[in-house]
Amino acid sequence: MGTTIAMLNKQNGNTTLSPQYEQRCVSSGDAKLVFDGRIYAPTSYTSDIEAIINKLQQSDRFKASEAFLGEVEGDFAFIIAEPERIIAGRDPVGVQPLYYGENQSIVAFGSNRKALWNLGINEVYSFPPGQVGLVSRKGFEFKPVKTLVYSEPKQVTMQEAAEKLQELLEQAVRSRVAGVEDVAVAFSGGLDSSVVAFLTKKCQVNVHLIHVSLENQPETEEAKKAADALGLPLQVHLFREEDVENVVPKVVKVIEEADPVKTSIAVPFYWAAEKTAASGFNVMLAGQGADELFGGYQRYVNEYLLHGEEKVRKTMFDDVVGIHESNLERDMKICSFHNVELRVPFGSYQIAEFAMALPVELKIERRADTLRKLVLRKTAENMGLPLSVTEKTKKAVQYSTGINNALKKIAKKQKATLAEYVKKLFLDQTNQK
Repeated sequence: MGTTIAMLNKQNGNTTLSPQYEQRCVSSGDAKLVFDGRIYAPTSYTSDIEAIINKLQQSDRFKASEAFLGEVEGDFAFIIAEPERIIAGRDPVGVQPLYYGENQSIVAFGSNRKALWNLGINEVYSFPPGQVGLVSRKGFEFKPVKTLVYSEPKQVTMQEAAEKLQELLEQAVRSRVAGVEDVAVAFSGGLDSSVVAFLTKKCQVNVHLIHVSLENQPETEEAKKAADALGLPLQVHLFREEDVENVVPKVVKVIEEADPVKTSIAVPFYWAAEKTAASGFNVMLAGQGADELFGGYQRYVNEYLLHGEEKVRKTMFDDVVGIHESNLERDMKICSFHNVELRVPFGSYQIAEFAMALPVELKIERRADTLRKLVLRKTAENMGLPLSVTEKTKKAVQYSTGINNALKKIAKKQKATLAEYVKKLFLDQTNQK
């Protein structure tokens, strides 16, 4: 995938928009627009990029951008360069990466961080999801259009919530596989990826499960059993410690961060995207977002036990609002690097809104051994997934694949902590032009 950069010169107000790929870039009158991503609804937009361009090229383009962002469901970012100002927008959950920053002479938007670093912009920020941004010589201005709002939980029973969640998930998956014959699913054998795979199969799409791990990890056998239970073909790709050492510099360069946790998660995801591309599949689905939405992390339980319901609800809300920076940007950039389109059904704005309104007790119980993601488990049970999936305990991918331990060993050989090792790799990569 190419890089998009939009710049405004603070001295004279001149703007430039320079995508390295032209299929989604259109000039109209005194403006130039680039659109990156995918629209799922309304369906009239999904395959007609000209309709999107026309919608955004109305006379008052800022208002047109607001209306567009409020109307559509999708994973996208767009930039409109006019004389003396630039307008940009991003999907409400922040699935599609977009960044911004400025220095003494220019202000700019870019589809990745390095594009802005190379312009001499050192402080690069993630564009806020669900907002329209306007930049001129006066600086940046952001307007929230379609964002998540923290509010009191709605009273609903577990069964009602599970039925509604199933409806929303079916809709999200169906819209994300429409028009596609073959789809890969990044598959651990756990709850999230099994739900995605099960619902994708229901859409009469050819589903290909992609499982990656280091050798001799128990999770691989569990993934095989889950694939058999779902009746879906599974590709298993096993790696060694030296494979981790070889791929980590590439991973750190692609994700543009010196974060050891993100790196350890990114390594198996990089392999999954790589194997998806090598198998000839252009679209990969994944279960990203389910843990933040439905209480999948042990730290939520710990906080619930220590500080109570209100505190953990606020933490979950903040995690969902920040999921673009903590997870989605990393994974989208990895898939784009392999020319694979990542689609995340749990990244649906409607699902996020629904999940944020649920009471905490439908996600986790206030006891140390709660299974977590209770409403999602109930939904999976209602759909007919086997108990081996619906009652499977959560284990983070960096641990279940053995990647975290491998990275620590590699760092130790370098006489460094994991954080120091990843930081050195990051600095080495960012200093390369």
